[in-house]
Amino acid sequence: MPLLGGIRPPIALLCLLIVALAGLTAKVLGPGGDAVVPEAVLTSQQHFAEDGAIALRASIDERVTDLQRTAEALNKGERVEPEDVLSDLGKTYQKWTGTTVLDLESGDVLAARGERIPLAWLDKDVLTGERALTPRMVRLETGDVRLMTMAVLDWKEGAQQLLIASNSLAVPNVTMGPFRTMSVVARDGEVLATAGFEESEALNSDKQREELAFLQKQMSQLSDRAAARTEEHPVSAREPGSRGYPGVSGTLLGDDYNGRLTTAGYASLASSDPEEKDSVAAGLGLTVVAMLPVVQQATADTGRELYGLIAAGALIAVGLLAAAVLWAAVQRPLLRLFLESRRLARGDLTRPVSVPRWGEAARIGAALERLRAQLHGSGEGEGPAAGRSKARLGLRVPLAATAVLLLLWCVPVGLLLNRTDDSVSVPATMVNDQRDRTDLVADRVRRALNEAQADLVSTSRLIDADDPRATDGLLADALREHTRYQALYVVDDAGEVLARAGGAAHDWSDDKDLPLVRVSGKGEKKPVIQVGAPVPGHKGSTLVGEVRVEFLNSLLKRPGLGEVRVVNSDADTLAASNGFLAFEDLPDDALPDLVRAGNVPVGAGPVENGLLIRDGGSVTVAAAAPFSGGGVASDLGWTVVSWQNAKHFQIAAYEREDRSVLAGLLGLAAIVVCLGWVHLVVARPLGALAAGAEKLADGDLKTVHFPRYQDEVGAVVRSLELIRQQLQARRQNQARRPAEPRLGAGGR
Repeated sequence: MPLLGGIRPPIALLCLLIVALAGLTAKVLGPGGDAVVPEAVLTSQQHFAEDGAIALRASIDERVTDLQRTAEALNKGERVEPEDVLSDLGKTYQKWTGTTVLDLESGDVLAARGERIPLAWLDKDVLTGERALTPRMVRLETGDVRLMTMAVLDWKEGAQQLLIASNSLAVPNVTMGPFRTMSVVARDGEVLATAGFEESEALNSDKQREELAFLQKQMSQLSDRAAARTEEHPVSAREPGSRGYPGVSGTLLGDDYNGRLTTAGYASLASSDPEEKDSVAAGLGLTVVAMLPVVQQATADTGRELYGLIAAGALIAVGLLAAAVLWAAVQRPLLRLFLESRRLARGDLTRPVSVPRWGEAARIGAALERLRAQLHGSGEGEGPAAGRSKARLGLRVPLAATAVLLLLWCVPVGLLLNRTDDSVSVPATMVNDQRDRTDLVADRVRRALNEAQADLVSTSRLIDADDPRATDGLLADALREHTRYQALYVVDDAGEVLARAGGAAHDWSDDKDLPLVRVSGKGEKKPVIQVGAPVPGHKGSTLVGEVRVEFLNSLLKRPGLGEVRVVNSDADTLAASNGFLAFEDLPDDALPDLVRAGNVPVGAGPVENGLLIRDGGSVTVAAAAPFSGGGVASDLGWTVVSWQNAKHFQIAAYEREDRSVLAGLLGLAAIVVCLGWVHLVVARPLGALAAGAEKLADGDLKTVHFPRYQDEVGAVVRSLELIRQQLQARRQNQARRPAEPRLGAGGR
């Protein structure tokens, strides 16, 4: 008898799978240790830190690139006085805290604007070493840290000059709620910049000052741990095969204070493209830490958790009953047939065959009894229809009964147990995070549009509208450097295109009442987003750049934020994290109301404030953040809207529902695998065996019975073949006996 074939392995596997599934059900659905902080809250802090790291990295890289491009543009023209260089730089870009031009040969300061830039850090290595002109972090006398960016001004006449610009490492200036804190941390764990702590003058009691001191201490400790973790390589820091943020990110738990536990997410500054090597910010070794004290999780609902133990016990009971059905209806009759067929094949014909009651086993048993009678020579069982079993139900009945028994557990567990509805409680932290992260994305989009217009202002100073050929070359070079544009062109006051690079130009009006950032293209596949900058010295001429919609879409794609869109004041879609139609409406009626409200209240309020949308059994968390701040994009009336189904959060109620569905699906998989195995290995071969046995009992001695599998069914087939050979030899012997007397009489 084989150990790995036949009827025993699938039944044994079914029993093992049922026991394993029962244990898994009891573990994931039964009582367990209460989570101190919901996993969704921790994951949200990680995403918040990643968003901050992306914004800081993009800001630093953009500032470095802008300064280098400005220097390159100045070097191509005639010599400009240092005061004029800084004046034009300040008018074009309002992003540096201080700028300085000094003579490289003498080291004298030729011009300075903004805060005073210390020069003690400048030495020969900074200017001529392997990392020459690489941005450096310098601490001011006030204790603040500044990032110093450098570029060389090299004209044909005169000595070389060094252009230095300093900017802070502050986190993005967005709303972070009343309790969240974000910090920029160096490699050694030193906190370089912090935002979000309440001002000391706003603290009116010793208790508040004590809490602030505790939070500052927690930030220092968590920053040290985060800096140590971000030293790990991004590939080895995450699980094999996982994707997501290209840098190192994660979550941390701190100490508790007055019932609130300190949680933090951290993310290292990393290039958006892992293969990209020219990101200055990614090489500074900075880490963004987002800290938020949260209320500790209350005791879980033990009533629901008891369902897991009850479901596990029910599965054991149903599994034992199903295994008993298979053993009694399939395994036991088959083993009895194996023993009976082997007994007949060995010549033991004295006892009648024990015939099973029904199914293929009954047909085979009846056929064996007829074959025993034929071998015994009693004359019974001869004839095609004698003793044939009329049982035609087959093994499909016990297999179907077993499947039904197991489905009685799988269906209720997968479809009925732990069902959620619109009464699920969504933590207020998740709602606040949705709002704050949406505000951060809105700030990124607004800054990107401001940068686009500032780049055009810088480029417009180099345009000579009287030389279209040279302008075409200048626009082509600018288009290659600025990937955010799909087309650049210069138009006059009549709207006629004077020079162009990239895609086809769209109409541009010289109306002064229209903003410098405009949207058109209704009825087309994509909206047309245009940014303009007047060309100096050519009245009525404007340099227009069309921003790629794909560029804006890429700014909106953030994990854990759901669907994100940029809409105008009429709630028409201009860009989206996923596919969209130009100027299409928002999918939910509550979202336009949220946009028109103009602001998002703080906290998780009722449905009316637009943060929680309950529709039937679905709960949607939504947020809107209008453009706010400076620049040409601040007055557009655009809003960033985000929403996602609360089921995407790692909330205990939804996790229990998902685990229940998974348990039901695993039970269904066990049914398909094990019962399918029994059907293929036992039921189908046994049906063919029953037909062959009946034909043999009917007198078909020519068909050879060859076993296909080395199992119980194959053993019965081998016994039938031996019986066929014995019957064939018996028939030949019976044919010789009448012929022998006739041959003897003829011989005398």
